[in-house]
Amino acid sequence: MKKKMFLGIALGVSVLLAGCGSTASNTGDAAGSTAESSGAEQEEAVYPKGTVTFYMNGNPQYRQQYFETWLEEHRDIAPEVEVEFVQVESNADAREKVTMTSLAGAVEDLPDAVFLDRLNLMELAQGGLLLDETGFLTPYIDKMVDGAVTEGKVEDKIYGLPDSVRPQLLMYNQEIFDKYGVDPEQMTTMEGYIEAGRQLKEKSGGEVYLSWIGSNDMTWKCWGRRGLMPQANAKIWDEEGNVIIGTDEGTKLALGALDTMYSEGLLMRVEMYDPAMYDAVNSQKIATFNIGAYWDEFMRQNCQVTAGQWRIMSAPVFEKVGKAGAPVSSYMCLVNKGEDTVYQGLIEQMWYDYTFDAESRIAWTKSMEEQNAPYSNPISLEMLEDDFWKEPSDYYGGQSFREWEAKTLENGADNMIVTPQDAEGDLIISTEIEKYVAGEQTMEEAIANMDANLKAKIGTAQITK
Repeated sequence: MKKKMFLGIALGVSVLLAGCGSTASNTGDAAGSTAESSGAEQEEAVYPKGTVTFYMNGNPQYRQQYFETWLEEHRDIAPEVEVEFVQVESNADAREKVTMTSLAGAVEDLPDAVFLDRLNLMELAQGGLLLDETGFLTPYIDKMVDGAVTEGKVEDKIYGLPDSVRPQLLMYNQEIFDKYGVDPEQMTTMEGYIEAGRQLKEKSGGEVYLSWIGSNDMTWKCWGRRGLMPQANAKIWDEEGNVIIGTDEGTKLALGALDTMYSEGLLMRVEMYDPAMYDAVNSQKIATFNIGAYWDEFMRQNCQVTAGQWRIMSAPVFEKVGKAGAPVSSYMCLVNKGEDTVYQGLIEQMWYDYTFDAESRIAWTKSMEEQNAPYSNPISLEMLEDDFWKEPSDYYGGQSFREWEAKTLENGADNMIVTPQDAEGDLIISTEIEKYVAGEQTMEEAIANMDANLKAKIGTAQITK
């Protein structure tokens, strides 16, 4: 067994001594009290035969590779344990599957853990379907990047083990900017970003667009909720849950910037993830993406024609606000299976090594690079100091994407308030954005309609800390 980490052993002992029905709080207390102990002082526990099941969207087969390797190196405590990653369509799909399975009483069919964002984590936690990880996680908060646990909290309890914290950043094609003599440095501000788009349009004769806009919900998700809205300190609800989007100055600033770019013809009409978008990138028709760091994997997979041309910088700030993009966090949450909760300690040790064990994390990341597969930066402050996470990338012309992913977390904006009503609210808002993109209404009319429909269909939102 690799003796890098004792924690899961201690937790496994507490689980087995308490029985299969051990509570999350008991396990958390055990974790907190043994966090600084020596592995040699702990009795080794053996986990029973079975399969640890995870729900995850995206490309879960790559994360499965890490945990399969981990299990092979820890057969002394998990001799007959296997791991299975089940692909789900989205975080919402994962939440719905867990909820419906629980309501049906089919506890044996529940996964052991599920990867979630803030909204869906909050809904499952409030339904009592997630384990409280406060006691386990608290000793490690200061060892992780700022805000790692923030969106995993519900009413001061931590229900999510931080998996990734990825910034909003600006990707730009240096070759395009060089070709037309446009200075990318001006894009440190949103005002300068828009001006760069104007210059690119004029000098290219309308051939080059600053960025993109689509006719479906991805425009609100990428440009709105995760992009311009946090950067402009915009709000949908006030602190009491009242709808204020119609009068909010931040909303006017954020969606006003989007309106300026679209109305001036700086954004290409193309759908996110469509082949047409990748074709536009490869033919140097789209010059920038103000977007989350996750976009790196899609660029590398689909836009190799422009490899070496791209560069990274922090997301542009609105001069009135002065904040860069807001980070997007993802969490691994342990499902509350009652008496069938068997692998809590084992999963916690897996999480710990993935988060803090530099040797295994670097080995897995190199494997991902060889497969051109997705991966994110670690959230361990100590691990980020390793030179490996600063190595240059050929795709970004010698820049280190990994180093810039860490840098662009600096000066990040706060994420918008998340409420249980946000799924419905996003649908209402996105519908109005889509009508705007289709030319059926002005942006001012879209914002007014968002406000009216949110008030009529939702009313006051529930604000959860």
